[in-house]
Amino acid sequence: MSGHLPVLLAEVLETLAPRDGGTYCDGTFGGGGYAGAILEAARCTLYAIDRDPDAIARGAALAARHPGRLHLVEGRFGDMLVLLQGRGVTTLDGVVLDLGVSSFQLDEAERGFSFRADGPLDMRMEKAGKSAADLVNTLSESELVEMLFKLGEERHARRIARALVAARREAPITTTGRLASIIRSVTPRDPSGIDRATRSFQALRLAVNDELGEVERGLAAAAALLAPGGRLVVVAFHSLEDRIVKRFMAGAAGRGSGASRHDPASLGRGQARASFRLVTPRALRPGAAETDTNPRARSGRLRAIERLALQDAA
Repeated sequence: MSGHLPVLLAEVLETLAPRDGGTYCDGTFGGGGYAGAILEAARCTLYAIDRDPDAIARGAALAARHPGRLHLVEGRFGDMLVLLQGRGVTTLDGVVLDLGVSSFQLDEAERGFSFRADGPLDMRMEKAGKSAADLVNTLSESELVEMLFKLGEERHARRIARALVAARREAPITTTGRLASIIRSVTPRDPSGIDRATRSFQALRLAVNDELGEVERGLAAAAALLAPGGRLVVVAFHSLEDRIVKRFMAGAAGRGSGASRHDPASLGRGQARASFRLVTPRALRPGAAETDTNPRARSGRLRAIERLALQDAA
């Protein structure tokens, strides 16, 4: 689909290994890049979940090309268990998750995800709930500091929070352009060349959409649905998300704690912690050819686990 280049596509397909007759879930449909490739690779059934109503609407054309095989589901992938069980699906042969914001969301100024073009300060993936503007204009200075530091890993969090509180006293901060300008006015240039507003925008987006909590819930739900031999394939771009995925998969394979604060019992019952094996002992990264074509791919990391048959579980 135009405007969207799925990252590590060949590696995702090779790792997921879709087969004829199988049932799969793309928990982050987005631009449909992975979904379309999976449907072309095997005569399988695919359930595609996305919390963004625009993504679901875009998927209608792909569903028409694969009648009866692609089922679009509007909702959060963290609710995968309930969403799919409500459709009679209790086991899956594979799940793929492409974490973070989609190219479509970044490229549409009116969605307010990016500072590259001025637009309303929104960032809501499902167009509901509190927006980024709501957080910027209502959180206390200390709450802003905590959000920027924890979710954006922004070392200038205190300086930025102080500037935001001062600026909103003059007038509410309602556009991406004004927010970026305020941040740039109080922070030094980054030696890496990264825009000074990047980390703050990242923190806001993660907070608005509870993305880290969603990752934890989604991993637990996907693991619960996998049949023996089924694989969970995750592509992460943000270090905090990748850390959650790495920890979860290591725990699922019996190599560390996989507990989630959202579902402490997940993978903790009986022998569940040893019911998976690591398909990727180390994360797969995009090659130079891909990053040259698609610079957004640079930070991508692919990790995967496979549910073992009962007799193989430790």
